[in-house]
Amino acid sequence: MEVVNIKEGLSEKPNTINKNSEDENLLKIKKKHAIYVLTDTLFMDLKRFYSLNFLGKLLLSAIFVNAIPGKITNFGSQTQYIVGRGFPEPLANIMLFLAIILLISGSVLLIFSERTKLACTLLLIFLVPTTIIFHLVPFQLVAVSRNLSLIGGLLIAIDKSSNNYLNASSNIESKEIEYSDLNEDN
Repeated sequence: MEVVNIKEGLSEKPNTINKNSEDENLLKIKKKHAIYVLTDTLFMDLKRFYSLNFLGKLLLSAIFVNAIPGKITNFGSQTQYIVGRGFPEPLANIMLFLAIILLISGSVLLIFSERTKLACTLLLIFLVPTTIIFHLVPFQLVAVSRNLSLIGGLLIAIDKSSNNYLNASSNIESKEIEYSDLNEDN
């Protein structure tokens, strides 16, 4: 017959149970952290996609994104349209190629990055000459009105991104002043 020490049995079981539950909790935390890091790395920070700012940038870029496939698939006819406006064909090819590059890079930056000022500037570099060259003579009211509205929206987006930057830097300066004030009193 085997004699078991009751005190040892009681003291070992809670330690074993506590240790196992601590290990399980630590494992759960590590899994959650790994999932967070993986989703944050692979899918970017999804929180910024649930804002009015993102929705506005997405809707603003929609017309530019819509214009890209037609320019690529109908490159020849688009070039001939530019040639018909009085530009030589080699220059028309270069202009159309640059327009496609500006549209793609500006749209992607506007939708997926925080570089709103750069994105809007690239789209404005495309939009302003396009409006002047192709829609003023002969005057196309709908196209000019649409492009002026887009220009206004892009300018507002540039201004909003500049104001956010200025507000963020002024907050940093005010925090530095507050911290320095605390240090001087001590």
